[in-house]
Amino acid sequence: MKEINILIVEDESIVAMEIESYIRKLGYIVVDICSNANDAFHSMETHKVDIILMDICIKGTLDGIETAEIVKKQYPKIEIIFLTAHLDDYNVDRAIEIDPTAYLSKPFNREELRVFLKIAIRKLEHTDIQKNINSNHMVLDYEFSYDISTSTLYCCFEIIHLTKKETDLLELFIANKNNIVDFYTIENAIWPDKESNTNTIRTLVKRLRQKLKHKFISTVSSRGYRFIPESH
Repeated sequence: MKEINILIVEDESIVAMEIESYIRKLGYIVVDICSNANDAFHSMETHKVDIILMDICIKGTLDGIETAEIVKKQYPKIEIIFLTAHLDDYNVDRAIEIDPTAYLSKPFNREELRVFLKIAIRKLEHTDIQKNINSNHMVLDYEFSYDISTSTLYCCFEIIHLTKKETDLLELFIANKNNIVDFYTIENAIWPDKESNTNTIRTLVKRLRQKLKHKFISTVSSRGYRFIPESH
């Protein structure tokens, strides 16, 4: 396996050490751990870096997103995986411009981190999903596809784990792509035997959005959501 060099930018030392330990067990190289933007920039001058695990809330005058913006301008081939305890709409909009490999919630799920590291590596290799995707898959964009026959979501050929409700919601969106899916329809499709509320629906949509890198799903104020794949 080609050596993959990873920089961790995380100001919580215990979290950083946990991530480092897991990454090393996967066979990757951790070149450095930094707690702020200035140390990260200095580290990149010293080490070859392929992937950065970037906490959004870090020490110093620059946050993780601002740091990642500078990194991508200077080192456009580096892949970014954001780590965050909270990702509000403001930060989502800022982060989307960078096109990160993933957004992972803290405390991070080890399996999700393993998968998204593999996805980052595939992106480094410039794998073209449009040319190599199985004909049975519905292509959502250059990264994502969905196999309806097996109810499986893929990102750069790697399986993205979805819960049963997340899968049901995605299939509902796909079946109604480009059209508004209202709250009532979602409630009856996902929770047919018990009552839910808009907060429960929003939480489920938020989880699915994060796994889709905040692509495809747009909010229609006071009505519901619209799912718009790029390949349609």
